[in-house]
Amino acid sequence: QVQLVESGGGLVQPGGSLRLSCATSERSLNTYNWGWFRQAPEKEREFVAAIRWSGTTSYTDSVKGRFTISRETGEKTVYLQMNSLKPEDTAVYFCAAGLKSTIWSEIQNPARYVYWGQGTQVTVSS
Repeated sequence: QVQLVESGGGLVQPGGSLRLSCATSERSLNTYNWGWFRQAPEKEREFVAAIRWSGTTSYTDSVKGRFTISRETGEKTVYLQMNSLKPEDTAVYFCAAGLKSTIWSEIQNPARYVYWGQGTQVTVSS
């Protein structure tokens, strides 16, 4: 069982930045793939970014060039740096851990992730 706790959400103006953190109970971050997903009201949960156990990253098109996923093994934490935020980025953001056996083409599929955090709210508004 891997426990995940997200933090860092909040209210920010358009064009602003936030850094989300996902504190994990996993000692070795290269044991799993790590993903960030988001869910806006009345919408399905959608993929945002992932970092594979090997370090390879993937992003949904709408956040490429604005968001960066990273991991810090010593801190047992996965981060999502979000810059140039837009109102359409408003959602609850979830951190998730997936099995490293997941093939790369499935890395954006939430069904491939087995452990989830409780989420942190991000609101982008003036």
